[in-house]
Amino acid sequence: MTHPTIREARTALRIHGARLVDGTGSPPVDDAVITVDAQGTITYAGPAATEPTTADRPADARVIDAAGRTVLPGFFDCHVHLAYAHGSAPGRRAELDPVLVTLDTVTRLQQTLDAGVTSARDLGGLSAGFRTAVESGRVVGPHLHTAVRIISHTGGHADVRLPDGTDLSAGMSEIADTADEARLAVRRVLREGADLVKICATGGMGSPYDQPDDEGLLEEEIRAVVDEARRHGGKPVAAHAQGNAGILNALRGGVTSIEHGYGLDERALDLAGEREVFVVPTLSTVYAGIDKDTMPDFHYQKKTRWSGITKENIARAIEYGARIALGTDAAVGPHGVNLMELSYLVDLGMDPMAAVVAGTRTSAELLGVADRLGTLTAGRTADLILCDGDPLRDIGVLGDPANVVCVVQDGVVRKDLLPAAGTTGRR
Repeated sequence: MTHPTIREARTALRIHGARLVDGTGSPPVDDAVITVDAQGTITYAGPAATEPTTADRPADARVIDAAGRTVLPGFFDCHVHLAYAHGSAPGRRAELDPVLVTLDTVTRLQQTLDAGVTSARDLGGLSAGFRTAVESGRVVGPHLHTAVRIISHTGGHADVRLPDGTDLSAGMSEIADTADEARLAVRRVLREGADLVKICATGGMGSPYDQPDDEGLLEEEIRAVVDEARRHGGKPVAAHAQGNAGILNALRGGVTSIEHGYGLDERALDLAGEREVFVVPTLSTVYAGIDKDTMPDFHYQKKTRWSGITKENIARAIEYGARIALGTDAAVGPHGVNLMELSYLVDLGMDPMAAVVAGTRTSAELLGVADRLGTLTAGRTADLILCDGDPLRDIGVLGDPANVVCVVQDGVVRKDLLPAAGTTGRR
């Protein structure tokens, strides 16, 4: 059975007059050319002076004059919650008509792509059907990896049940209180199509009955989760982990990534380095500001206590050279401004080029797609963006979606704010 799709016709592309920042960490290339074949694969990315001869160019290629703008790989956001509106609690979603939830989620997918994020990893609440919808061309959005649900213990960060047992998570939570239950929880989320497994190794900011310092799943339970994920195709395991005791449990348990990592100390950084574990700091939640008048008191108190601690510890992680990937926790913060996270990394000491690499190549490594995505090199898939300004001088330009004037995904132009051919002027 075939389905109508919104997949656009793909044509070969040639982008010229660009400043190329290819995501590898190599110095930028001025007056660069990027060519893409009709299958959406990059055939050349480098100086115009060494571009293959014109005889090798497809006659019907679409030509884009970058006019000195910067071209970069499409970015990743490795920690989003696309099924939830900004600021909405999981329980609130249960009150909405599922059709409206779906339509609103599709809108957020488009906003995220328009912000320059061509790949995203959803860490709780997003059905695997959205991944399939993007892959099959039913909707437009980032390439998706989804955890579907979050595994938590009773009373843990992702347990949003009422005392009578009513589940307010709208399908977000899996509860596990023993190692055997943890294995079953992994099997259930994988049965629902999860690309990875998400666990809670600590309490959190937004949950009313625990603290970030509280430990979540026991180390033996985390080991069971990791082993079960290994047995099913080697699926990665992401750990919500804020306090350091839970971070250490997660690292010893064998997780792939530490999400948030607000309490990281030197022991944890050393262990993460030894085990090549990724850290996804989600600084957007820290820089969002603290408003006592609009926040529940428990949330306000936690944020007040942890804001400075987080900045100090993530700055140390950057100085240590931790393997940092980009993630925002969008939904806790606003959707569609994902690349503001780059500015926060730079504010805590990361070089702008290193921040770009964190959001492209390193994030692609975390998702296991670095052989196809994350850098603008020949043979890679053409996921790329064009932006106004020079992000290596002012990384903040990427935080404003209006500066992301062109988004290409799989060789298809998904967003185009460039002046029409024959016109002059810049946005």
